[in-house]
Amino acid sequence: MSTESTTGEIDDTEVPAIAADEITTGAAADSSEDDERLKTLPRLLRYAMLVSTMAPHIDQRLAAEIGEVCPDLALTTGWLAGRETESDEELATDQGLLLAAELDRLAVSEDRSDLRSLADCVRLLSLPLPTDLDHFGEHKRVAKSLLMALRGLAGKNHDDKLRASLEQFCYGWAALPACGHMLDRHDRSAAYVADRIGSWMAERRVAAAEAEIWNSLHRRAEREKETSQKKEDDNTKQSPEPVPEDHLVVVRLDNIQMKNIKLKDILGPLKSVINTALPLVKPPPLHEVRSTLLFEFPYAADVIDFVLADLVGCTTVRLRPLLLVGDPGGGKSRFARRLGEVLGLGVWRTDASRADGSVFGGTDRRWYSAEPCHPFLAIGQTKHANPLVLLDELEKAGTRNDYGRLWDCLLGFLEPETNARYPDPALQVTLDLSQVSYVATANALDPLPSPIRDRFRVINFPKPAASDLDALLPAVTADLANERNLDRRWIVPLDGVEREAVAAHWRGGSVRRLRRLVEAILRERDRTASRN
Repeated sequence: MSTESTTGEIDDTEVPAIAADEITTGAAADSSEDDERLKTLPRLLRYAMLVSTMAPHIDQRLAAEIGEVCPDLALTTGWLAGRETESDEELATDQGLLLAAELDRLAVSEDRSDLRSLADCVRLLSLPLPTDLDHFGEHKRVAKSLLMALRGLAGKNHDDKLRASLEQFCYGWAALPACGHMLDRHDRSAAYVADRIGSWMAERRVAAAEAEIWNSLHRRAEREKETSQKKEDDNTKQSPEPVPEDHLVVVRLDNIQMKNIKLKDILGPLKSVINTALPLVKPPPLHEVRSTLLFEFPYAADVIDFVLADLVGCTTVRLRPLLLVGDPGGGKSRFARRLGEVLGLGVWRTDASRADGSVFGGTDRRWYSAEPCHPFLAIGQTKHANPLVLLDELEKAGTRNDYGRLWDCLLGFLEPETNARYPDPALQVTLDLSQVSYVATANALDPLPSPIRDRFRVINFPKPAASDLDALLPAVTADLANERNLDRRWIVPLDGVEREAVAAHWRGGSVRRLRRLVEAILRERDRTASRN
C-alpha cells in the first residue's frame, strides 16, 4: 500500500505490482475496439501501443476510462482541455501530473490498483522529455511500471510482432534519461520520442543479429568445406587394401564419386564388383579341355590346338583377341561359346549386327539412361575379372557413324595399352579391362577394316566333311540330350540303318543341318516306340 510522505509526494515503494486488468465497459471499451490485439494487454501497455501506432483521440480515450471509474473528478476535464488547446505545454504537463497525483491518492485511500494504472497512463501521455532533473522521478516511475507489465506478459499468448513493438517502446522509454543529448528539444512529448529511440535500438539489435547469423552461416560453410576437403583428402590418401594373388580390382570409386552416380540406374547390379578384388579364373588341365572340345568339334583339331597354345604356362585364363572366319553353319559361334564354358569363363555374347559403338562402349551419364560398357557388364554378371566376350558375326556390324561404329569402338578394348585404363563414359572413371578375352566370328574377312584385322589373330574355322560323320554323331546326340535335359546314356546311338539315312542326306558342311537330321531321326524313333 502506498503512503504519502511529509513533502506531499506519493511514496511508491510499497505500492503493489500492477495486475493485468480488463478493459472497462462503455466509452473506454468502444475506444479500443479498433485493434483486437490490444484488448488483452494491461492498460499501460495498451496506451503505449496506441502512442506507437499514432492512434487518434488517445487523450479522449483515457479521459473516458477515467470518467467511467471517477465520474466527478474535475481534474480530468481540466487536463483534457489543456491537452486539446496546447496553448501552454508546461501548464498542460502540470495539470496532467496533478491528475495523476489525485488518482494515486484515490488508489491509496480506496485500495484500487486500476486507479494506479490510470495514473501511470496520464503520466505516460503528459510527461515531457527529461531534459533536466525536473520530473525525473515521474519518468522513472512510468519506466518501472512499463517494464513490470512487460515482464508480466511472459508465457502469455501474444504474437511475436506485438511483443517486439512492446519491447521497443518500453526499452525506449527506459533509455530516455540517458539520451537527453540526442533528443530534439522542439519535441516535448516523451511518449512519441520513446518509441523513436526504441526503434533505433531495435534496428541496431536486428542488424547485429543479422550480422551474427551471416557470420554463423559463413563459419558453418567454411567448416563443411573443410570437412568435405578433409574427407576427399582422406579418400585420396587412403592406401588401398593389398590385392590377393590372381585377383584384380577392375574399378575404384571413392565416396564422393559413388554419391555422384545414381546407384539405382547405374551401380545397382554392379555395386558388388566395385572396389572389390575379383578373382581371375585359372585354366583347367589343358589336355582335358582339348579332349572335351575334340569330342564336340572333331573336325577343328587345328583350331583347338591353336587356341589352347595361347594358355600354355599361364596361371590365369586370358586369350589374345581371336577371330574365327568360316562359312555359315560350321559351328563357329558354338565353338567360341563352348571354349569359354570349358575353360570356366562366363561368356557375354554381343550380336555385332545389332550393336553400335555407343552401346558396346557405354553411354554417357549426361543422357537420360546411362550404361557402362559391355565388358564391364560382363564382369558384373560373371563376378570374375576375366570373362569371355563373344562378338558374333562381326563383319555385319553397322557402317554408319550416327552413334559410332562398333569396329572403331573395339580398338580401345583390343589394345593392351588402352584396355588397362578404359575411360568408361557412364562411371566417368577408368576401368582395368586388361584380362577380358575377346573372340569374334565372321563369315568373311573382306568387309572388316584393316585396323580390326590387325588386332585379331585370324584363323579359318573349317567345315566338317562327310568323313567326320562318325566322329560328330556322338557329340550331336549328346548335345540334343542336353537340350532335352536328359542323360545322354538314355539315348541309344544311331544304328546302322539310321546312320545310313543320315549319311545319305548329309555330305558334310553345315553342322546345323546335321543336327536337324539327327533330331528328326530321334523324333521318329520316339514316335515309333510310343505307337508300338
